[in-house]
Amino acid sequence: MPARARKKLRAKDGETRYFRAVTGTRSIHNLTLIGFMGSGKSSVGRLTAEALRFTFLDTDTVIEARAGMTISDIFARQGEAAFRQWERKIVEELAHRTKTVIATGGGLPADPANLASLKGHSLVVCLWASPETIHRRVSGHSHRPLLNEPHPLEQIRRLLQVREPCYRQADVLVNTELRSIREVATQVVHQYHLAQAAHP
Repeated sequence: MPARARKKLRAKDGETRYFRAVTGTRSIHNLTLIGFMGSGKSSVGRLTAEALRFTFLDTDTVIEARAGMTISDIFARQGEAAFRQWERKIVEELAHRTKTVIATGGGLPADPANLASLKGHSLVVCLWASPETIHRRVSGHSHRPLLNEPHPLEQIRRLLQVREPCYRQADVLVNTELRSIREVATQVVHQYHLAQAAHP
């Protein structure tokens, strides 16, 4: 099957996932979760890391520690461009890690260089949810700077539409709508084992 081919898979519960073939030239020793805010990356990531006995790393948490301020404060004081620069720096460093489950910020994979770097060492899994589900999950979260506006649902729809082509470049897409966090983590672990078995 061509390196960039996709195989459409249907889970028993009707969920649709897309698997992008992982070529033999890739060395997969980490697992990266991408997706929109509220898709469950951090919660699923922690359970996945526990199951795989990997270290868990949240890129937003690392940035806050390095910058000495919250993500909201970085946006307010330095602007989004400064935050994206922090993301690029962290992504470069991740190339040297092994046995790590990485949860990224929602906009991080929108930079093609970030996504390409992550694919150099990770199986990249996108957690997907509808705009309405995301809005319900993040409603009232004041630490989401991109949603601090009068009509957050419309902003979610707009950003998700812009980012969807980037998210669909993941090796695996998992719809989180019909599953608990633990069920999603189990599916992610399964996909990682499949990738490892295909490329021992």
